[in-house]
Amino acid sequence: MSKLEDYTARIEQLAAELGLEYYPVDFELVPQNFMLEIAVYGVPVRMHHWSFGLRYIHQLLHQNMGHSRIFEVMFPGDPCRAYLMNQNSLAENTLVAAHVIGHADFVRRNALFERFMKMAGGHILEQSAARAHRLEQALARHGRPAVEAVLDAALALEPHIDIQQELYRPPYPAATPAKPSPPGLFQQRYQALPGGKPPDAAPVERPRQPPYPEYDLLWFIARHAPELRDWERDILLAVREESFYFYPVHACQIMNEGWACYWHARLLREAEFLPHALYLQALKVHSDVVRPYAGEHQLALAINPYHLGSCMWEHIVERHGIEAARRICAEEDDFGFIRNYLDAPLAERLDLFSYQVRKDGETRVLSRDIQAVREAILRPRYNYGAPRIAVDRVHDDQSLVLRHDHASDGRGLDLAAAEQVLNYVARIWHKPVTLHTVDFRGAQRVLTVSHPDSGHTSAKPA
Repeated sequence: MSKLEDYTARIEQLAAELGLEYYPVDFELVPQNFMLEIAVYGVPVRMHHWSFGLRYIHQLLHQNMGHSRIFEVMFPGDPCRAYLMNQNSLAENTLVAAHVIGHADFVRRNALFERFMKMAGGHILEQSAARAHRLEQALARHGRPAVEAVLDAALALEPHIDIQQELYRPPYPAATPAKPSPPGLFQQRYQALPGGKPPDAAPVERPRQPPYPEYDLLWFIARHAPELRDWERDILLAVREESFYFYPVHACQIMNEGWACYWHARLLREAEFLPHALYLQALKVHSDVVRPYAGEHQLALAINPYHLGSCMWEHIVERHGIEAARRICAEEDDFGFIRNYLDAPLAERLDLFSYQVRKDGETRVLSRDIQAVREAILRPRYNYGAPRIAVDRVHDDQSLVLRHDHASDGRGLDLAAAEQVLNYVARIWHKPVTLHTVDFRGAQRVLTVSHPDSGHTSAKPA
């Protein structure tokens, strides 16, 4: 048994003594290039697409320039799967093993993870590999241009799911046509007159589709696109299923990373079996992970979830105790966590504020009010970080109308990016597609793809 395996086993025993309850964790040491691919693709084996290549280059540049470093990638499940980099030091990987155990405890406790794991399953790696195999079969049968057209649309709409719905949701209820009212006394006498005849039956109105604004764009297009083939539908639903699986990771990032940091620090502090020199090296790594700013900068304009989360959990445990912290861990996501437990004294101690960057590059502090600070932290996390778009209706000619709920979304769209996504959608909808939105100034705009094959988009004021 290696030293890392020995330390990990003893840390797991210590974790159990301290009351952590978690799914088993399968640890695996992997080389740097494999770790980088996991971070970019999201899972070790996933459907291939050109956008992942762009992300890989971006991540590689940041890593080579020293702006980012990957210590571990962990996949929730039963068992959890954790990948550690074989080039990291023993101290680094010992800390990472303790960190992963904290993640595994959070995943098993938290209600949001529990709900989504029940829907999407706890075996994402096997499921993703099976989807990648089906995609390779589709490539062989239908060619790369046809498959990439579907993947372009599916990955562009990846965050556009409705997390209030079930993963395997039923179709809309069938609409029952209204029965005509029986003729009254006057109508009966009129029809009995010479030459009288029953009035023409009123035309049957087609039920509105969808019956209400539909925010699960991947599901709706997969189920209702007029000319979609089975293999195309399979790709859309596969991307949707992966989006459901990863949603709790997004929605609980501050809580989850903070909980893992709190526990890796505590586990290492109480692991008397660790050599003193190794503990000091791990402590230095911990300090680098949870610092609020990078390098020598003394001001941060972005939240480090490791720093904020760990500070909040320490604050909660100090004030309310570990059992209260475990209850919060089970019941909340980041929205409830920040709104209910980031109080003004802690925000002041952490020097948190909301700010605005002007077009000329000037950065201005807008507010240190606790409500403004909370909403500034949460705003990018709303709706998977994506604009809130709904299917408004499908007309009789099968043209699709989308509507941006900018009032609740609180922002306008980048029209150039919106046009590109609309073109992707039109290629698989095969009918005209229209989006009602607003630009960054708040002016109403209507984007339309009238000829899907041409890829031409028109934009005009509403």
